[in-house]
Amino acid sequence: MKPVPPATSLRRAPVQRRSAERLARILDACAELLDEAGYDDLSTRAVAERAQVPIGSVYRFFGNKRQMADALARRNLERFTDRVTERLRAADDRGWRRAMDVVLDTYLDMKRTAPGFSLVDFGNQIPVGTRAEPNRRVADRLTGLLAAHLGREPDDDLRRTFLVAVETADALVQLAFRMEPEGDEKVLGELREMLRAYLARVLDR
Repeated sequence: MKPVPPATSLRRAPVQRRSAERLARILDACAELLDEAGYDDLSTRAVAERAQVPIGSVYRFFGNKRQMADALARRNLERFTDRVTERLRAADDRGWRRAMDVVLDTYLDMKRTAPGFSLVDFGNQIPVGTRAEPNRRVADRLTGLLAAHLGREPDDDLRRTFLVAVETADALVQLAFRMEPEGDEKVLGELREMLRAYLARVLDR
């Protein structure tokens, strides 16, 4: 079963499998409608119709569309983390440069192909509730994942390094996708060079 958002982003957490599957359909419908109509025209009623569930089922989990978008952002982070973990396990090269490419390539792949991701990603792109620092949430998740992969201690220096890297990548990826629908490759190439130079200061020690 696909991961569902943590209970903190829901009015009520699904308990039974049927309820979890209904929540997944609601979030899938939300993602599709974001691509088709954008956030401003998103509505809980439209999501219910697309998901083929009663409107009450949507309100069981979400009080409004902002909460729904936040839950989608949290699910995106879970799926992103799972994909990065799988790709790192499959990689022969366990160096940090290969790991960095896996993280960035996974994000770019989701941005280009995952429904709704270009508008919501991990919560940075539209107003989603309290905006609990999505980039810090991503950086914390990557710190734990990459520290274990690289055999390093996830100390404060490493956490700060990955937070700066995530903030930098976020800004330049947005620039690349403003310039080209699929992301300007020259800007993305500059981003890779910047990340390699910056991360080398800490990770090559």
